[in-house]
Amino acid sequence: MTISCAIIDDEPLAAGLLKSYAERTPFLSLRGTYGSAIEAMKELRENPVSLLFLDIQMPELSGIEFAKILPQETKIIFTTAFQQYAIEGYKVAALDYLLKPISYEDFVRSADKALEWFSRMLKQETYARDRFMFVKSDYKLIRISLDDILYIEGLKDYVRIYMQDGTKIMSLMNMKKLEDFLPHPEFMRTHRSYIVHMTKASTVDRLRIVFGEQYIPISDSYKDDVLQYLDLHTLM
Repeated sequence: MTISCAIIDDEPLAAGLLKSYAERTPFLSLRGTYGSAIEAMKELRENPVSLLFLDIQMPELSGIEFAKILPQETKIIFTTAFQQYAIEGYKVAALDYLLKPISYEDFVRSADKALEWFSRMLKQETYARDRFMFVKSDYKLIRISLDDILYIEGLKDYVRIYMQDGTKIMSLMNMKKLEDFLPHPEFMRTHRSYIVHMTKASTVDRLRIVFGEQYIPISDSYKDDVLQYLDLHTLM
């Protein structure tokens, strides 16, 4: 996977250093380096990139202000000499925050975080579009239609996938990995040990989702999200 990126920094030395880092990183495709957000604005509107290495303290338009007008699909890694901006950075959903002077090791660690995020989003989009996945079970890859899943149970290092036809499929996998890749909120974590296909849930009884004789608990940790989903689909 290759990520298109650009650098915006009003300090030529800092911009040059980040440029050299990006060019050394195989999965980054550097499309431009800009001395200000104003300079970058027109170019990025016509030729958007997926990732911005964005300085915060700049004249005319700060990195924080610029981040607020960027398309949601453009992700940001802030680069700054001022640690006090970290909280503001996370408020605009930055992927990471690099404090100058930035070493190549720190740069790559941050870029890897972006690669992981984009890879995860690509898989989510693929699963949601294609509506199936393959899981490893008994040394075989088994194709599972997302539409046929009722719910998933976590069992230490394994998961058990319960299908509409009564089939149960065991796979060596953790719940967090499944939760990250299955389309949300169609599939929701209701409990540390359960992910439920919400469009298949027909009955909710006392904070439990009912599938036949099986009652799936809704724990306090996930209750707010689940109840919000149920409220949106409830006619009173």
